[in-house]
Amino acid sequence: MLCFLDKSVLLHQQKFIANQMKKYFITTPIYYVNDKPHLGHIYTTLAADVIARFKRLDGYDVRFLTGTDEHGQKIEKSAAAKGVETIEYCDHIASIFKDAAIKMNFSYDDFIRTSEPRHKEVVKQIWQKMYDKGYIYEGKYAGWYSVRDEAFYDESEIIDGKAPTGAEVEWVEEPTYFFKLSAFQDKLLALYEEQPNFIMPESKRNEVISFVKSGLRDLSVSRTSFKWGIEVPNDPNHVMYVWLDALFNYYSAISDPDLQKYWPADLHIVGKDILRFHAIYWPAFLMAVDLQLPSRVFAHGWWLVDGEKMSKSIGNVLDPLSLVEKFGLDQVRYFLMREMPFGNDHSFSSENFFNRINSELSNTIGNLVQRVVSFVNKNAESKVPEYSLIAEDEELINTAYGVIDKMRVFIDQQAIHLAFEEVVKLAKLANEYIDKNAPWTLKKTDLARMNTVLYVLLEVIRVIAILLRPLMPDASTRMLAFFGKKDDNFDSLNKKFALMPGSMINNAEIIFPRFEG
Repeated sequence: MLCFLDKSVLLHQQKFIANQMKKYFITTPIYYVNDKPHLGHIYTTLAADVIARFKRLDGYDVRFLTGTDEHGQKIEKSAAAKGVETIEYCDHIASIFKDAAIKMNFSYDDFIRTSEPRHKEVVKQIWQKMYDKGYIYEGKYAGWYSVRDEAFYDESEIIDGKAPTGAEVEWVEEPTYFFKLSAFQDKLLALYEEQPNFIMPESKRNEVISFVKSGLRDLSVSRTSFKWGIEVPNDPNHVMYVWLDALFNYYSAISDPDLQKYWPADLHIVGKDILRFHAIYWPAFLMAVDLQLPSRVFAHGWWLVDGEKMSKSIGNVLDPLSLVEKFGLDQVRYFLMREMPFGNDHSFSSENFFNRINSELSNTIGNLVQRVVSFVNKNAESKVPEYSLIAEDEELINTAYGVIDKMRVFIDQQAIHLAFEEVVKLAKLANEYIDKNAPWTLKKTDLARMNTVLYVLLEVIRVIAILLRPLMPDASTRMLAFFGKKDDNFDSLNKKFALMPGSMINNAEIIFPRFEG
């Protein structure tokens, strides 16, 4: 018997399906609470923030997750060294991460801590399911372990007595539970083959494939030598290996029935040093409990100083919050995303910082805004002028409206630096247009043409302000305030929402000051 639904029900279902297709779940790693946030933490979360903001402005139902990883031997030792209870230590460091997120204007939807009951309960259920399905078994571990990395290493990976990361290692022998990682070797290789964009960038994908092809050993997933962790169900002598515990934060954070619509993750952003855990262990764990896999794991590079990774022992660690205090939040957010191609390593230098923000923000975008709005304030009664477009004008305006399509492509490739290069290119075109048409000359010879030129420039500035919103929300708000606008999203990047002649333009102010090194 056929069942015919009325039109209203069908439309409701179609809208529901469309909304489901528009969800976007993006995560950072959860950060280990052994110290305060450094540039690497800020960089990772900023990238996720920019993408999350971009997707929200583009009409997606976004869930942006970050948090702290609070279990493990290293945390237990750090708390003991401070002479405080471990949870008290974790509370303190987690609060510092949250404060840093506020100062950086990160727009996360949830901040999860692995010490929370909601997380522990989910992970215990996951463990039990793995055990019941035969993927976890008892045994004894003997091998190298790095407390700093909270990672096990094969003999072949030890270089001059240290882990590949340079961390100290110690020989560990203790009873353990193992996860049958070896059972997933072929499935993982099939995943990488069938979904070539599962791991990005491609160079990192190739590294992971090479590692998996070399052979996977079963993974020790419990410890008995310390107590600060999630107890193994039915065996309180063991606590879970910190990475099995931590990785499932991505799932425990949306375990509430109302949030399950966001699963699986569309994008996990991680540092390249933890790619193995996310690109090998994580999909294997998910396969073991029949959960859908994420769409992509993207491993970004490191900020270097004089060619070396930042390290407290070397003394070359940069504090991003001190840069914000000195030069401003917008400038720091912009530099970090524009300067380093996402996925590569790059050296930080003061010279590069000043060159980037002065050239692109002050000289190109800021100068455009200042000269146009000031000219309108002085010569057009602080109002959007009447206009009569010619081909040249329409070409620039249509180019401005089309930038968002180019940016979407780059954002979906995580090429954040290239996405915002398109905004700089647009500002350069606008500067060329104003120099060519010279409204200061037209003021004396052709007021109607002057007004049209000013209109075109104001509309391009409106578009630039909206396009900058994911990266520099504060500066974008100040730019849109010239037009009396607040919350324009990407739907307004078209003629339907263009500036109306006669509407007021607020007085000019300097958006991007110039800095001297």
